[in-house]
Amino acid sequence: MACVWSSDGRIEAGFAMADASSPDEHLRPGGGAASLGRLALVGAIVAGVGVAFAYTGGWLTPRALTPERFIDTFEQVNGPHPGFRRNHAKGVCASGVFESNGGGARLSRAVVFRPGRVPVVGRFALAGGNPDQADAVQTVRSLALRYSLPNGEEWRSGMNSIPVFVVRTPEAFRDQIVATSPDPATGKPDPTRMQAFVAGHPEFARALAAIKAEPIASGFENSTYNSLNAFELIDSAGRSTPVRWAMVPLQPFVAAATEQPAGDPNFLFDALIAQVRAHPLQWRLVLTIGRPGDPTDDATIAWPADREKVEAGTLTIDRIESEDTSPCRTINYDPLVLPDGIAPSDDPLLSARSAAYSVSFTRRVGETATPSAVSPSEVSK
Repeated sequence: MACVWSSDGRIEAGFAMADASSPDEHLRPGGGAASLGRLALVGAIVAGVGVAFAYTGGWLTPRALTPERFIDTFEQVNGPHPGFRRNHAKGVCASGVFESNGGGARLSRAVVFRPGRVPVVGRFALAGGNPDQADAVQTVRSLALRYSLPNGEEWRSGMNSIPVFVVRTPEAFRDQIVATSPDPATGKPDPTRMQAFVAGHPEFARALAAIKAEPIASGFENSTYNSLNAFELIDSAGRSTPVRWAMVPLQPFVAAATEQPAGDPNFLFDALIAQVRAHPLQWRLVLTIGRPGDPTDDATIAWPADREKVEAGTLTIDRIESEDTSPCRTINYDPLVLPDGIAPSDDPLLSARSAAYSVSFTRRVGETATPSAVSPSEVSK
């Protein structure tokens, strides 16, 4: 059965995770106005940011916003690319370990927060539905992880290199994609549509300002990856604590160059491959604890900077592999595949992400995959 989202992002009908026979799908999810020049700039920025979650866009009425139609729209915008994710299509697989220091155990009974090491299979990617797009420093980067826990549970997480998201509901996603889709006559967003979108979504300007305030890192290896959505950690006594999390690099931050290197469409991925070949890369898992009144249902609002932070462990990535040979290609990094002790918040984007990811997964695994732009020969050179 397909699900349908209401205008506030709630699921109105059930959604069955497709292809239950797939080894990846046996897990069920847990529970303004401005000058034309300025508008063009905003449109360019939003196109990079918004495409990170554009799977929920469509020229549809709010109560017809099904995951299937979201993915249909994404395919119309980006063109057909059989065998690839409909968003974050260009990527490379990674593997390593997560070593918990026990710091998160007071907040959650999840096995992953007990002291010890668990294997992870991950994926670094760029936002967008074209797997052959050229790398660009302004494109949103992502890191997805699957933690395999000793009790047989899994934790899957999809994080992005922006501090907040630009809209808060699936309906707003639709409005965003309509506004930022290129006009065929100009190849750029239509200024009139952008004006209407900005006027109708006041949270957008606030979120965009927060994103623009953060400098862009030079590469995948020194980017911070944020959960964007809030979650709930449940301790052994059943107490719930709202959190957001981030993977914060141990590699020193280097700002992106103002000019990109010429002649290498994969320069960001090439740098990542070379760095992992030289030595493992590491990130700290940092949990930010929310206080009463901090919004858990609005990914466009950053929590105050003074919120308590708990370092829960270290992620080490020591291997990079092409999607052509790695199991990550057929992993659905559904953010609602959660172990006992981690639960979804009331953020309406979570159920939207989960359902749309499932549709994308089902379609791509039923297609003949073509070689990844980050090829095995590139990984090995």
